[in-house]
Amino acid sequence: MIRLVINADDLGLHPRIDEGIFRARVEGVVTSASLLATGPTAPEAVRRANREKLALGLHLCLTTHLSPAAPARDVRWLAPGGRFRKNWVELSAAWLARLVPAEEVVLELRAQVRRARELGAQIDHLDTHQHLHLLPGMTSIVEVLAAELGVPMRWPVSRPSPRWLVYPRSALKAAVLTGLAGFKQERGVTRVRAHGVFESGRLNEKRLLRLVDGLNDGDHEIVTHPGMDPGVVPQEPGWRYGWEQELTAVTSARVRQSLRDRGVTLCTYAELT
Repeated sequence: MIRLVINADDLGLHPRIDEGIFRARVEGVVTSASLLATGPTAPEAVRRANREKLALGLHLCLTTHLSPAAPARDVRWLAPGGRFRKNWVELSAAWLARLVPAEEVVLELRAQVRRARELGAQIDHLDTHQHLHLLPGMTSIVEVLAAELGVPMRWPVSRPSPRWLVYPRSALKAAVLTGLAGFKQERGVTRVRAHGVFESGRLNEKRLLRLVDGLNDGDHEIVTHPGMDPGVVPQEPGWRYGWEQELTAVTSARVRQSLRDRGVTLCTYAELT
């Protein structure tokens, strides 16, 4: 039996991205979304998700120039100048160089949980923006939080393949992340196998069909990033994803048929537990 969560990341970042995610839920196969609790559109996104019964996880974030949920004075190394660093490369370098105290990360992640709950979100799983929970020393922090909340967490399991060579920068990031994931022992928190890390921002119908075809028995997540093209994301102007291409993929009739043919049960994280 195959049970599958198809999750849309970055809810709450931009109204156009949010709109695409809700379309992907109504018109497509998306069953869940991950909320950026400190995102500028998070309040309205949660209200709409609750109205439309879209399951929500928490997309814990320490990058993308967002403002922290904790008071800026209490996370001044994590969010210099009152904003997080640009991306996973900058945050990883600072974290591995021990420029960011672990206490600040714990404080901020707990503050994001509180923010999400205050907005009305019923959190059914944890994941992290740009998969930063796989960094050395970061995993245990997120797993402790997941254990306290009693929810599962995303665990990337993609393996390198020759097609990765077409996008060497993405391949390097995906290989590092999945390599880190492979070395970390379980600590009693449910880890759901997640696919699509390499395809982030480039998922199309063909790639999504390939991911579905590769699923074996058990519980899985496919990570997606559907949306309406936002043009420029103010927090990170250079960020370019194929949001509308991914929306087309998750609303594809061929994908829906493939899921039926394989006997895949679409579900939420709450239904997995």
